[in-house]
Amino acid sequence: MAVWIQAQQLQGDALHQMQSLYGQHFPIEVRHYLAQWIEGQLWDSVELENPQEELKAKRLLDSLVQELQKKAEHQVGEDGFLLKIKLGHYASQLKSTYDRCPLELVRCIKHILHTEKRLVQEATNVRHTHTHLNCCSSGGGGTLDSLSQRHQQINQAFEELRVAMQETENELRKLQHNQEYFIIQYQENLHIQAQLNNLSAVPAEERAQRETSLQAKRATLETWLTREANTMQKYRLDLAEKHQQSLVQLRKQQTLILDEELIQWKRRQQLAGNGGPSEGGLDVLQSWCEKLADLIWQNRQQIQRAKHLTQQLPLPGPIEELLTKLNADITDIISALVTSTFIIEKQPPQVLKTQTKFAATVRLLVGGKLNVHMNPPQVKAVIVSEQQAKALLKNESTRNDSSGEILNNNCVMEYHRTTGTLSAHFRNMSLKRIKRSDRRGAESVTEEKFTVLFESQFSVGGNELVFHVKTLSLPVVVIVHGSQDNNATATVLWDNAFAEPGRVPFIVPDKVLWPQLCEALDMKYKAEMHSARGLSDDNLVFLAQKAFSSASVNPDDYRNMTMSWSQFNRESLPGRNFTFWQWFDGVMELMKKHLKPHWNDGAIMGFLNKQQAQDMLMSKPNGTFLLRFSDSEIGGITIAWVAENPNKAGERLVWNLMPYTTKDFTIRSLADRISDLNHLLYLYPDRPKDEVFSKYYTPPLSKAVGGYVKPQIKQVVPEFTTPNSETSTVNPTYMDQSPSPSVAHPNNFGIFPQINDPMMDADGEFDLEDTMDVARHVEELLRRPMANQWDSQPS
Repeated sequence: MAVWIQAQQLQGDALHQMQSLYGQHFPIEVRHYLAQWIEGQLWDSVELENPQEELKAKRLLDSLVQELQKKAEHQVGEDGFLLKIKLGHYASQLKSTYDRCPLELVRCIKHILHTEKRLVQEATNVRHTHTHLNCCSSGGGGTLDSLSQRHQQINQAFEELRVAMQETENELRKLQHNQEYFIIQYQENLHIQAQLNNLSAVPAEERAQRETSLQAKRATLETWLTREANTMQKYRLDLAEKHQQSLVQLRKQQTLILDEELIQWKRRQQLAGNGGPSEGGLDVLQSWCEKLADLIWQNRQQIQRAKHLTQQLPLPGPIEELLTKLNADITDIISALVTSTFIIEKQPPQVLKTQTKFAATVRLLVGGKLNVHMNPPQVKAVIVSEQQAKALLKNESTRNDSSGEILNNNCVMEYHRTTGTLSAHFRNMSLKRIKRSDRRGAESVTEEKFTVLFESQFSVGGNELVFHVKTLSLPVVVIVHGSQDNNATATVLWDNAFAEPGRVPFIVPDKVLWPQLCEALDMKYKAEMHSARGLSDDNLVFLAQKAFSSASVNPDDYRNMTMSWSQFNRESLPGRNFTFWQWFDGVMELMKKHLKPHWNDGAIMGFLNKQQAQDMLMSKPNGTFLLRFSDSEIGGITIAWVAENPNKAGERLVWNLMPYTTKDFTIRSLADRISDLNHLLYLYPDRPKDEVFSKYYTPPLSKAVGGYVKPQIKQVVPEFTTPNSETSTVNPTYMDQSPSPSVAHPNNFGIFPQINDPMMDADGEFDLEDTMDVARHVEELLRRPMANQWDSQPS
């Protein structure tokens, strides 16, 4: 069902929230009459922080205006006349409002759609809750998922707090009314006392009569005042008790939102750095924090009003001291809310290269509600070391201390009225220099962690409260050269995967259980492949064998094994000059750049050793092949296939090509290389190779242009070269990949074309009768470019 249809069924506060989304910036009539068109556009595909997306946003604006004008033109009749004028006016209004800032229109509509979806979902959850309760009361079953249930509990708690706040507001007004009446009566009592004092000037007969009357009135009034003073004191204590209960509930609700929901969001944000699911938007969290801010602020105002009433009419008792404590407590609560909701919405890159532009976004979730934007604060970003971050959390002074220089590190927070967000977008920061600390033991520069500190200062309530807020980014590793990226990424992955909430910066365990590491590697791999196909149990067993130098194929044997950071990316694998992570990252880089579609198609088995490949292929027909990652080379993949031994009739062998690397695939793709090799027939177990790879083959070259024929590079394996019509007529230049031999084979480096050469006899000797042909052939070879051929030779 369309969101707009469901949104029109909202009721009560949800309907009011939905209506408040619209105004002159975006009329509700536009939403209504263009509902289907609006919901059909890809608003989320526009990156709001990327100025280059402005053209895309401009096209959406123009399309919206055209749709409105078209809708206006179709209005006919008396009823349609006014609507036609109104829609035409809206088209002109939107054009003039957003023509110079089309990204703001996209931001506005994205906020409207997301908020409507959230309100509809919340209303749906409420209905489901009622249905669930009805089912339970009638003996039926059914449960809500934990997320919806938790959100429902939070919303229910807000409703209870709102009701409690309204009750204390009514009680406070009643107390104020009673106190005002008490003061009037107190003044009346003073007036009677003054009259009694002035009776000396009255004649004796009249004085006695009036004195008796006045004293009776004074006695009655003083009795009432005494009783009313006791009642008022009780009212004050009761009200303070209710405020105390509200503070307990507010603190509990705030703990739930800040220490659970917001911390979980930050944890999801951290895991997203490893390729985990997106942390999700902040709209729901902001709505909760704004409700909290509103409730806390109103309770604080009530407490201050109660304190003012106490000062206006002091009465004996502990009430003033109690109200002072309540005011301090609720100020602490609002301070915790403000400082905790100053967060990093978009983290800076965790592998940060010097002299390279980067971006980040910070946001104050309660900024709009507390009117902070009325005097927009400035945010400053500085880079600090791990030790400086620890000192910051201990509130030790580190002012003016930094570990480097960031350019363009100041930004004013902007308020977006349509979304109600207050944020600062750092778009062009650059780390000019970095100051490293002394490293510990075997620690390398790519293991040293820094963090970007964002800080700001602002006031709320007319300078009544001043806040100095700061927040730390996720740890970053600073590099100066791209060659350091691999090891820096390992540090970031380990930290993101195994950091615990509330840790001392930036402590992580030195060793973790193998299943925990498997989860992190699988998450990273799936993200790099943009695929749901991650690492299978067999793949993980292969990785465990590599990591622990084990031959066991039983996954249970590795469940309780631990892997240390040193094993992960400090110590080289046995017999190799690279670490476990460097090998794994090399595989990901190769796949990401060149082989992603083949992995997603299931064409690459990858995680197999040479012996496993041989065992699998020997039971299959000749020409069956598979693709596996090289054990000996970072970022290498090889083809293993089963075929007859050309040097020994009747013997079958498994052959392995020397591994391909990124450099090879920049010359010729994997699919084309497989197409070149006619002896490869079936992808393991039995899929015809063209069925799997043909959609990736490069189309045949066009015919000669301007009298020139474009050369073509192809691959051969000498022992398995078979003439075909194409090679015999085109005479292409071949790039040969010699097999990693299961048996010895003649050396052939594949630089020269493998052709049926008439100048050579069967034994490879020159036929001296064809010397002119020899000369022509040498001349042709000398005209061919050689650089790429030499570069492509396997090492």
